[in-house]
Parts: sequence; structure tokens; C-alpha cells
Amino acid sequence: MVGDMAAQFGKETSTGGAFVRQPNAFTDRVTADGSSGRRPEAGRYRLIACLACPWAHRAIIVRGLLGLDGVISLGLVDPIRDDRGWRFTLAEDGRDPVLGIEYLAQAYRATDPDFGGRVTVPAIVDVETGKVVTNDYPQITLDFSTEWAEFHKPDAPDLYPADRRAEIDALIEPIFHNVNNGVYKAGFATSQEAYEAAFTALFAELDTLSTRLETSRYLLGDRITEVDIRLFTTLVRFDAVYHGHFKCNRQKLAEMPTLWAYARDLFQTPGFGETVNFDHIKRHYYATHDQINPTRIVPLGPDESVWQEPHGRG
Repeated sequence: MVGDMAAQFGKETSTGGAFVRQPNAFTDRVTADGSSGRRPEAGRYRLIACLACPWAHRAIIVRGLLGLDGVISLGLVDPIRDDRGWRFTLAEDGRDPVLGIEYLAQAYRATDPDFGGRVTVPAIVDVETGKVVTNDYPQITLDFSTEWAEFHKPDAPDLYPADRRAEIDALIEPIFHNVNNGVYKAGFATSQEAYEAAFTALFAELDTLSTRLETSRYLLGDRITEVDIRLFTTLVRFDAVYHGHFKCNRQKLAEMPTLWAYARDLFQTPGFGETVNFDHIKRHYYATHDQINPTRIVPLGPDESVWQEPHGRG
């Protein structure tokens, strides 16, 4: 049965107390052949992201690794939302300097005046029209790798190699359901049953991944691919927020030796660690999920310096 606690996102909570993430509202694409009606174009599109958000974080990492920094501009929102959603209060005058808006919700409603869902990041916005092209976070990074190839830097890694896509996709699915989204299903559950189911699936998947990584530096051997990035953005937040705030407390990441070493290996790889902002991460989770943390007290720990300790892999 659903407990007495109100849901953090009521529209996304089932009658059984389980968190059910809303579908992505905008799913247009920018495609290399123009079949979508949009082609890659330097300066035309802007990635709106939050450094606290794991879904947006993966887009920031992929954009940087591929060398798309100078092609797709980046706008950052404040990690603290208010009742109107994601705010551009990090900018000097409280407006995104390219789009000229104060809230990402303004771009959403410019695209669909009847939009009534939760405004999410990442989002790709057309600079010329001010409208959202897509907030389809699973597809955004895949398109960066495939549809934007003409703009990749010369030494860009192939994060979604054609000959390994079936393997990557097969790993992505359980990692999404049980880990990436699994921590949210545990944290936002409003029934004991829903929480325990999410908790059990989460740690079962982490155990499976740990076993796999005992004999492989990355999830697909000796090269970083899309699926490593997707797992990393959850792991890097694990001890700081998911372990305590979301009650994912069977173990800390730092108490799972293989996964902890793997995560540090990625953190210390150029393009990863420098994109992590623990201050934004902690302030977002602890200060915006008021149904879970009504005092909004943000913890001081854990010690960030441990991420630089030798990982012993590779």
C-alpha cells in the first residue's frame, strides 16, 4: 500500500507507490542526412544542462569527448529549482545569454503552449526559434556520436561503434532500469514494497556489473563507450546523494572495490572528472527534494579528494 508520505512527483507515482518516470515530451532529432528536417549546423543548437543532473551530465561528457564544444553551445541552469522549474540564475542578469530567457520552462511553452509536465534537462534548443528540439536524453548522446560526426575532432573516440551497438544496447537497458533510474525508483518510492523492489534490483545489477568489471577495464573491454558514460554519471553521485538521500544503503560505492576502482579510473580520465560538480549535485538533491529532506540541510561530506586516489586499473 502507498504510505502516508506525499510523493515528490505526484503525477509520476503509481497507485502502488512506485516512481514511474514521465515520457520525454520533445523527440525531434538533428540528423546528418536531414531526414528529420534538421541538419547539424555549428552554432544553431544549444544544449541546456544542469551539472547536478546525471541525465544532463552524460550529454556534457559526450559533447566534450567528441569535440563538439565549439559547435553546440552550452547553457547551465541553477542546481536549485523553484516553483517554475530550472532557472538561469547562474547568468549575470538571470537570463540565458543566448536564448534570453529566465526559465527553461519558457522554451518548453514556446514549443508547446499546452505543456503541463515536468520541465527536464538536458534539452536541445534551436537558437533561431527558441524552441526545444528534444529532451530525449537517451537519444541526445547517441546522436552526438552518430549524426554529428562531421563536426567531431580528429581524435574523437567512437563511443557508439557500429560493430558493438547490439552489445552496448543490451547493457544499456538493465543499467537504465535498475541503476540509472533504479536509484530514483528507490528514492521516490512511497511504499515499502516499491522501495524494496527497486533497492533489490539496483544492488543485484551492481553486483552483476562488478563481476563483469573484474576481468574487463571497461564494460566492453579496453575502450570507453556510451554505456560507461551512462553508468559513470550514476556512480559518481552514489555516495554523495544516493546512498543516504535515496536510501540506497546496502553499501557505499567506496565499499564495492571493483566498481569503486572503475569509477575512479573514469573520473581521472580527461573529459570526466572536470565535469563533476559535487557542490551542485548535493545542493540540488538535498535542497529540492523537500518531501524527502524537508530541512533542506546539505551534508558536508563525503571527502571529494578520494576520487584522485590511484585506481590500479589499466
